[in-house]
Amino acid sequence: MTILGIDVLSFLVIAPALSALIVLLLPSGSKAIVRWAALGLAVFIGAVAVVVFFGYDRTNPDYQFVVQVPWFELLGASWHVGIDGISATMVLLTGILTPLAILISFEIEERVNMHMALLLFFETGLLGVFVSMDLMIFFLFYELSLVPMYFIIDQWGGPNRKYAATKFMIYSIGGSLGMLLATQLVGWTAGTFNIQDLSQTWPAFQGAEGVFLGIDINTVKALAFVGFFVAFCIKVPVWPFHTWLPDAHGEAPTAGSMLLAGVMLKLGAYGFLRLVIPLFPDVWVAQVDILGVIQTNWAGIFAFLAMLGIVFGAFAAFGQTDIKRLVAYSSVNHMGFVAIGIAVAALAYGQAYVNGGTEYTQDAIFAMNGAVLQMFNHGLSSAAMFLLAGGIYHKTHTRDMTQYGGFWVKAPIYGAIFIFTSMASLGLPGLNGFVSEFLVVRGTWPVFTWLTVISMLGLLFTGGYILKGIRAVLHGPFNMKWRGYNLEIELREVVAIAPLLVLMLVTGVVPNWILPVINDTVTRLLGG
Repeated sequence: MTILGIDVLSFLVIAPALSALIVLLLPSGSKAIVRWAALGLAVFIGAVAVVVFFGYDRTNPDYQFVVQVPWFELLGASWHVGIDGISATMVLLTGILTPLAILISFEIEERVNMHMALLLFFETGLLGVFVSMDLMIFFLFYELSLVPMYFIIDQWGGPNRKYAATKFMIYSIGGSLGMLLATQLVGWTAGTFNIQDLSQTWPAFQGAEGVFLGIDINTVKALAFVGFFVAFCIKVPVWPFHTWLPDAHGEAPTAGSMLLAGVMLKLGAYGFLRLVIPLFPDVWVAQVDILGVIQTNWAGIFAFLAMLGIVFGAFAAFGQTDIKRLVAYSSVNHMGFVAIGIAVAALAYGQAYVNGGTEYTQDAIFAMNGAVLQMFNHGLSSAAMFLLAGGIYHKTHTRDMTQYGGFWVKAPIYGAIFIFTSMASLGLPGLNGFVSEFLVVRGTWPVFTWLTVISMLGLLFTGGYILKGIRAVLHGPFNMKWRGYNLEIELREVVAIAPLLVLMLVTGVVPNWILPVINDTVTRLLGG
């Protein structure tokens, strides 16, 4: 499949960057032209992403739409792209959310060209990560995605945007330094950056003489594992690496929050699935002695951190009065389910590699299916929640929910959409969040039983903070301060959120439009 003579995946990566350049060169005085041009280009790219997803043949066990051409032959790196079922799902999510974020950005009045161009350039970084099959290319696009988001927060964010943007960048760069070291260690030691080849050869790799630069190969592997582990934990974010998230979300403009929560957090989870599980199966199940008291393994440690994210994220969200920070902490809570599902998959994959054990394979298939589907579902619901939070903020110019109250009488359509979206985020049966969280819990229960039991506290408080948000915004006595304000949702906002509402309902009722694509890849991965 080619577009304008370019293979479709390379087109998906290059097109947003070229679109950003086009938007940047348009006359800055014609804001309407800039906005509609950016939207039109993003819709076209999104349509290509949809075609790629539905053109993916789930019965084919190999990576698809693969292209590999020499790039940096001295290092052994190449322009190597391709997708499997997990990649295809993330490409679809990115293609859907970017034009919706651009539509919401029509409210931006300052430096419109630059704002729209950064959103499109951000899409290049995201899609580049999801289609990369070369470790060096993966790292470059992973880093590339940081730059536009930094400037989006720093230039168009809230009152504390400088602090939030700087904290976001420091955390991200801090994790990326370890990731750069890990990338170099793996690539130079193995002599290739091909992710598909590395997943086969690196776990058993011993080196020519068992050493690298005078360091034992097992030490090299341990350092590489820690480098990837910390970088992706920051991005997910897993507790206690999460503290950058509420500040970044709270200060980012609405479109920035939508893409940050909707897609960027998924880069960390995707990194675990694409790199850390296949490359380090023996490390995940290696015994770890904690203070001479607790014997566990890295999969157990990761599951424990995920459980803390689920519980503490829910507790923190329940304690918020800032509507955007409430939604931000809810992301820590919901992404905790992704992390604990990944931990089950890591344990099962590691046991199968080390001793051929299949005790947890079926449970891991459930959990990993749920984790990938939760990545997609959280992208929909979190983007919708930030859209609604941003919409009410731009009308009232406050994020303090104690200043709201009784908005239902002034904004019944907004209220109905707010409740629907909140229920999807909550995991109400019949909506998308329930399917993915159920699969994760079903898969983790036999493996990490007590951690799953404790995680249910997080689910309990998820209901608490969702209902608290609904009560604070929509119910109670109407705050007469807002009687002269038009609080109802705008037509542009309805158009932007409508596709998300449809997908939440369809995925909740008929999840098999997407789940088999994920399941076939997950089953092949965990089945050997």
